Amino acid sequence: MSEQQGRVAVITGAASGIGRGLAEHAGQLAMRLVLADRDRAGLDELASELAARGCEVLEQVTDVSREQDLIALRDAALARFGGIDLLFNNAGVMQTGASWELSEAQWRRMLDINLLGVTNGLRVFVPTLLAQDRPAHIVNTASLAGLLASPFLAAYTVTKQAVVALSEVLHHELAALGAPIGVSVLCPGPVASRIMASDQAGGGAAAALGAQLAQSIRQGMPAAELAAQVFAAIDDKRFWILPHPDFKPALQARTQSILDETNPVFLLADL
Repeated sequence: MSEQQGRVAVITGAASGIGRGLAEHAGQLAMRLVLADRDRAGLDELASELAARGCEVLEQVTDVSREQDLIALRDAALARFGGIDLLFNNAGVMQTGASWELSEAQWRRMLDINLLGVTNGLRVFVPTLLAQDRPAHIVNTASLAGLLASPFLAAYTVTKQAVVALSEVLHHELAALGAPIGVSVLCPGPVASRIMASDQAGGGAAAALGAQLAQSIRQGMPAAELAAQVFAAIDDKRFWILPHPDFKPALQARTQSILDETNPVFLLADL
């Protein structure tokens, strides 16, 4: 019997990509699922498939940039299942473009979903997890872009690096309280998903990067493989989840450059 059986997992951005992979893996572990996404059709399809396999599923259309949507999601989860054990702040979108060319609306969209979506999730759910006074775990989805900087991915990089920093702060805060709540930050490279469909791409070099990223993501790690690694990290109570070890030399070089105070050098063709 899995130690996750019967536990309640809340997953944002659940309708596709990484979120769908997490939901399907959690279902295989006989967890009870609270699935949230803005994509009603995708959410309905996933919930129906999981319910047909015997999973207990609650689905709710949710915009993570709206705190009231997450309050409603939390309240629905508690009303249905009585508690929450795992929180996956996973919803996210992609934006390519030169940092000085992105519009204010594009910047706000990335900040609202990729960063405030996580802060909203923490503000709404952490008090509940603390009040339960039982073991729980939070996984925040960042990216390798949360650890490395790439040209023409300014808004995405800024939000994902903020998620990494926020996650580390949260880890320290919960540890200081002695709370039985673990924290992990997920920093994957290319994972097969539809995230590029959210890109409001421009022209020029950004368009070339977008095409390169799209190909890399199409050929990326299957979401099911990533999900298995995430749940293994939860079992091990690991903070860092780095599913693509081939990128570690670039991370090591960046860290050494900081320590040596040398100018940054871009080492990766894509993230």
